[in-house]
Amino acid sequence: MSATHLPHPPGDTREFDFSDRDFRRVCQMIHARAGIALAAGKRDMVYGRLSRRLRALGMNDFGQYLDRLEADPDGDEWQSFTNALTTNLTAFFREPHHFERLHSQLREIGSGQGTIRLWSCAASTGEEPYSMAITACEAFGSLTPPVRIVATDIDTQVLATAQRGVYPVERIASLDDATRRRYFQRGTGPNEGRCRVNPALQALIEFRPLNLLAPRYDVGGTFAALFCRNVMIYFDKPTQRDILSRLVAHMDAGSLLYTGHSENYLHAADLIQPCGRTLYRRQGAAVRA
Repeated sequence: MSATHLPHPPGDTREFDFSDRDFRRVCQMIHARAGIALAAGKRDMVYGRLSRRLRALGMNDFGQYLDRLEADPDGDEWQSFTNALTTNLTAFFREPHHFERLHSQLREIGSGQGTIRLWSCAASTGEEPYSMAITACEAFGSLTPPVRIVATDIDTQVLATAQRGVYPVERIASLDDATRRRYFQRGTGPNEGRCRVNPALQALIEFRPLNLLAPRYDVGGTFAALFCRNVMIYFDKPTQRDILSRLVAHMDAGSLLYTGHSENYLHAADLIQPCGRTLYRRQGAAVRA
């Protein structure tokens, strides 16, 4: 069976017609806009997520919606289109070994070198940068460590959630009691069942939108640690390489790139070199003893 003609419900069972051509157009448009490579098996996901946009705009078919996007390449609807097709799966202290290593790295750097800059490249709803902020507080034994975190994402909706720093209490259930008490405030009354991150953590983080396909990253100079985890799996190899070439411009000899467990960069060995479990340094950087 052809991978481009997977079974799907016939058009008359759906609210909107969604043809093979419509799906191919969506794939081409999101790849050009955000670098995301959608597999054929994502067809139903695409239909479900973009159907909400058609309803919101009072449109009757996908062709009309996609024509509108193409007719207005700088229009606001492109952001909604991108937000709808971006997958955001995250958790506090996801892949715990990374935060253990970050704790050690920050202790090694110490407080004598000014502000230490960290970057969460795909911040999603904020759990990753807040976990980095907690790790920094623990490493320096202070709620005001010499650390500044830049947290970026292409999805403006999840960034707004991250900036608010309010979560269902279930999201912090796996954290130990001391961490929950020190770094989160439980809601009461109408806010029962929710928690808010300690404002001291928010003060360490600057949230801003950023598309990793941009020709340059407006994030300042280099970073001691760059977390770019579980986002590259949505890009093809040439796109991954382009992104890595821009990331290494923000790495110095001591920088560490933290990557996802399912990401492999053998095809970019001239840019980065492995130096631990899902950890990389810039190629040619001296390894610290």
